[in-house]
Amino acid sequence: MNKVDILLLGSGGREHALLAKLAESPRAGRLYVAPGNGGMDVMAEKVEGLDAESPVAVAEWARNHNIGLVVIGPEAPLVAGVADAVRSAGIACFGPNGAAAQMEGSKKFAKQVMSRAGVPTAAYRSFTDEESCADYVRRTGAPIVVKADGLAAGKGVIVAKTLDEALAGVHECFSGAFGEAGATVVVEETLDGPECSLLALTDGKTVVPLATAQDHKRALDGDKGPNTGGMGVYSPVPEHLVSAEQLAAMVEVERKVVAELAEEGITYSGCLYGGFMLTSEGPKVLEFNARFGDPETQVVLPRMKGDLVELFLACDNGTLSEDMVSWDDDWAVSVVLTSAGYPGAYEKGKVITGIERAEELPGVTVYHAGTALAADGSLVTAGGRVLDVTAVAPTFEEARERAYAACELIDFEGKTYRSDIGMRAIKQ
Repeated sequence: MNKVDILLLGSGGREHALLAKLAESPRAGRLYVAPGNGGMDVMAEKVEGLDAESPVAVAEWARNHNIGLVVIGPEAPLVAGVADAVRSAGIACFGPNGAAAQMEGSKKFAKQVMSRAGVPTAAYRSFTDEESCADYVRRTGAPIVVKADGLAAGKGVIVAKTLDEALAGVHECFSGAFGEAGATVVVEETLDGPECSLLALTDGKTVVPLATAQDHKRALDGDKGPNTGGMGVYSPVPEHLVSAEQLAAMVEVERKVVAELAEEGITYSGCLYGGFMLTSEGPKVLEFNARFGDPETQVVLPRMKGDLVELFLACDNGTLSEDMVSWDDDWAVSVVLTSAGYPGAYEKGKVITGIERAEELPGVTVYHAGTALAADGSLVTAGGRVLDVTAVAPTFEEARERAYAACELIDFEGKTYRSDIGMRAIKQ
């Protein structure tokens, strides 16, 4: 069996989960990460000084080090066209090309593709100047959703309950708060219902859905407080929340989008992340992302049976098939430990202890999101979302209990987390 040396781009909990799963493959050779984090750096060789968003630099480094597979975790390198450059260098790559990555890179582009594909989504208008956008918002009223069109590092989406909030969001976008991402603004109707995330692997023809997951975006218990990159997640989503018919509809949506892009001459190869609202009229798309979700990856991959290296190579070379993936019957719950103040300002450099004790609990894995190794070798906080404490167990209740027991064993100054992750899964 030929071993494949792998370069993984990224530094978050998603990338740590990807690295752990890639390392399980018999095909995995040497593992490299750029830039990595405090947890990934002990599993793989850290690549110093590589600009992960530079197509030329990544392709050149991969070629010079005989890399057989480049895995792109975050969205920015995808939109920058890193996958295009890597493939042009004759190296297999997991992640869509720059044209396909516009499904995340431009909300307007994604809406237009969905319209042509006949995919249900929120009604919208797009604007390139603040005055006309604000006038539209005043005429439409609240509640309403205001989105910066481009990549805004998980920010740039304002779910406004009042007109004042909506107008403030419009001004924030056009004032440059999100850089070039706010040069175009998309205004959408609000959708009601529970949310559900569905990741899918695709080679541009075949679409293989992964397990459902439900993220918790708000910072505080009871889904209150500001939106974040995700405070916790569980998988699978039980049938009383997502019926078989709803799941089938979501899968069909993702297949339609991949087929529509193919008809337009764009091969979508990689992971397509669909964020859905389960409305009374059926599932409607909230957004598409062009990569694995974070923190959904941290509960989906631990339950997945399949060789991730083989899967990623199949996505690249057009040989993906549904029989390459299966699932165990366990449940997975992940609780995100954050720095005090997140998603606002927060301090870094707080020493983290207790991870080894937490991972001694059965079924518990702690994925590093915002950590770093200090000069003295200690593990310290280096981001807003610090750790993803994930537990797998035969029942949902047991998985949730294990995750929270593990959270109690980990300590750092300013540690915060939600106490109600997964409560929606318990049938009332």
